[in-house]
Amino acid sequence: MSDALLNYARETLEIEIEEARRLLTRLDDNFLCACRLLLNCTGKAVVSGMGKSGHIGKKIAASLASTGTPAFFVHPAEALHGDLGMIGSEDVLIFISYSGRAKELDLILPLLKENRTRLVAITGGKDSPLALAADCVLDISVEREACPMGLAPTSSAVNTLMMGDALAMALMRHRGFGAEDFARSHPGGSLGARLLNRVHHLMRTGDRLPVVDSRKNVMDAMLELSRTGLGLIAVCDASLHVAGVFTDGDLRRWLVKGNSLNDPLVSAMSRPGYLLPAQWRAGEALEALHQQHISAAPVVDSEGVLVGAINLHDLHQAGIG
Repeated sequence: MSDALLNYARETLEIEIEEARRLLTRLDDNFLCACRLLLNCTGKAVVSGMGKSGHIGKKIAASLASTGTPAFFVHPAEALHGDLGMIGSEDVLIFISYSGRAKELDLILPLLKENRTRLVAITGGKDSPLALAADCVLDISVEREACPMGLAPTSSAVNTLMMGDALAMALMRHRGFGAEDFARSHPGGSLGARLLNRVHHLMRTGDRLPVVDSRKNVMDAMLELSRTGLGLIAVCDASLHVAGVFTDGDLRRWLVKGNSLNDPLVSAMSRPGYLLPAQWRAGEALEALHQQHISAAPVVDSEGVLVGAINLHDLHQAGIG
């Protein structure tokens, strides 16, 4: 039984891969037409489709929306009961139907024409009513479904998804849509946290900022280390320019050598210490701390003035890691 199941699975994948390869020959003027419509669209891309085409359409709409092409999904049945009002003449409708003969199209197509809404068809029916009414036709036809009965949309579903991805990625790259743009539409994810958060958004300030005047002694530094619990303090002059840092490790090494807590702090601190710019992205700060093999650092502005401090825990707590 196990061998048979694996053979069925392999056959399914082989058929779908073979059909998907045929898409490469269909990236033609129709694909360019669809790209131009969406690049010049002053409204939104509206994706629609019934059944499994609709499920894939939701993914295509989401991919477009997150990669620089404003888009949303409208169910065809809901469109006929009021949601068609969501589609304007400035929008581009991307309708998915393998046959191109979904019954909802009988009512939708005349209304689109009357409204002068541009239409992109994703279909396998090149002579269907949908294809004939469309401005551009993206051909996702297959010679063979992976379903042995030829009924369940398998190869055609994969082709639809891949054509949608090809469209979204082509548009994204043409627009120069980058990682920071992507992060703005994914602010809740780890990528958004890494790229959108800056060090100054997450750093410790005010009473939580560990800082000691450079004229103080080691005892003063030890007390500040205990008070703030960051494992590090910034040693600054009167204008808050950082002269060095003093860490828990520096304290241990100083005492092991038999030195006194009453000694000047400047003789025990590390110079100049590693400082993080306040404008750095949080992801950059995390990588820098790892590269320096340290867990915390003072944060300075463009003039080198102390404005905060941050450690790995602060970054991990913000979802960066």
